[in-house]
Amino acid sequence: MSNPLKKLASQTVVYGLGSVLPRVITFLYSFILTYLFVEPQELSANTEFYAYISFINILFTYGMETAFFNFSSKAENKNVVYSTALISIFISSIGLSLLFMLFSGSIADLVKEPNHTNFVVWCVLIVATDAMMAIPFARLRLTNQAKRFAGLKLLNVTLFILINIFYFNICKPAYTSGEASFFASCYNPEVGVGYTFLAGLLANIICLIVLSKEFLSVQYVFDKVLWKQMFTYAWPLLILGFAGMINETFDRFILKYLLPEDIARGELGIYGACYRIAMLMTIFTTAFKYAAEPFFFNNAQSKNSKRINAVVMKYYVLFCLFLFLGTMMNLPWLQKVVSEKYRAGLGVVPILLLANLCVGIYWNLSIWFKLTGQTKFGAMITVGGAIITLVINFGFIPKYGYMACAWATLISYGTMMIVSYVLGQKYYPVKYNTRSIFVFTFLALGFYFISTIYSDMESTSIKLILNNSLLILFAWIFYKLEFDNLKNLKHLEA
Repeated sequence: MSNPLKKLASQTVVYGLGSVLPRVITFLYSFILTYLFVEPQELSANTEFYAYISFINILFTYGMETAFFNFSSKAENKNVVYSTALISIFISSIGLSLLFMLFSGSIADLVKEPNHTNFVVWCVLIVATDAMMAIPFARLRLTNQAKRFAGLKLLNVTLFILINIFYFNICKPAYTSGEASFFASCYNPEVGVGYTFLAGLLANIICLIVLSKEFLSVQYVFDKVLWKQMFTYAWPLLILGFAGMINETFDRFILKYLLPEDIARGELGIYGACYRIAMLMTIFTTAFKYAAEPFFFNNAQSKNSKRINAVVMKYYVLFCLFLFLGTMMNLPWLQKVVSEKYRAGLGVVPILLLANLCVGIYWNLSIWFKLTGQTKFGAMITVGGAIITLVINFGFIPKYGYMACAWATLISYGTMMIVSYVLGQKYYPVKYNTRSIFVFTFLALGFYFISTIYSDMESTSIKLILNNSLLILFAWIFYKLEFDNLKNLKHLEA
């Protein structure tokens, strides 16, 4: 039998090219924007509206992607599951888009962007086209077509970046120069950073066209009974998704309302830029999630499934600890990816990295309620996390600004992680190697705190040498303690 962990690792690498690499490219280009739009308030709309996109994307997909994985992995006629999910998503996406666009003016007023109704329309259409591609992409993952998945994701981000470059690196300078030209006429300063939304929409439309084979090669059947079963499974995931987005994005659009108007947009721009530095771990988790979700479902019936889950959890955490230390030990030069006025918010980076670690662990743990069909527990846990987020944000943002947002995220995700672990051990007990996880977490945090002792040192070069010496020491300890265990994994079978 093949080694399931080797397969998961190879799939994660391929999905990494399709999801991590695009995110890295977008991630890096977002920092270029901090140099093109030097004042933090200029980028506040970008930060805020992408938070809205993440939030309403949950409404448009309403857990149907995970329901598709669950029912398709068990069904004899997988085409019926696919076509039922696809029809459901298409009808709901069209209906919701029309509803949002009908009230786009009122929505623009509500988010204090009355002159940018076009931003609202573009963002809604981005979400709608994302939702329409969700089920075809899910089928590519379930059928192990990772290369096609990766290629399409790379195409999407390549188009997105090229369109951004056209507007911001070609048209904007042409307009600023004051000379009459075709490129200058393509740029409207009133739209400004909003061209990122137009770029996202155009890239999605082209990708939908490229994905046409996934829509045209299907024999469409809508099974009402199956749809009801899928929706019953999925609706708690909708609540879970909304609550999860409150944890992840709520802070980025509430800052504007809880801080004085003269500083709110600047604070939001700074927080958004520094939040992206902490997303290195989120990017890895995304690639891992794309590979792991179908992997867990497909291996749920194997005799070693729980042992495999435990091993996956252990090395997921250890790899994330490397990302945490690697980011923090190299922050003296990583901070230069944002322009100077944005660096005031670097204090949120370690807090958000740890928060992302906690949510990654929670996501790994969440497989227990997905496999047992008890998705209501997932909804309850995430709603509890959302309540914590709301209480801390409303209570402390007025006094502490974006630092309160970062701490709210960590406390919320940390609580969700602990509660999910406790409940999981009751309903779907897995012997996780908590000893190794705690030892390496303690070491990583210990090395980070050592680095803060000399963080005020003037010489950046010496700081980086000392910091990366600690990182190398962490890697050496990992090698000494885990080398034999890693060799034994070669013989692990499903």
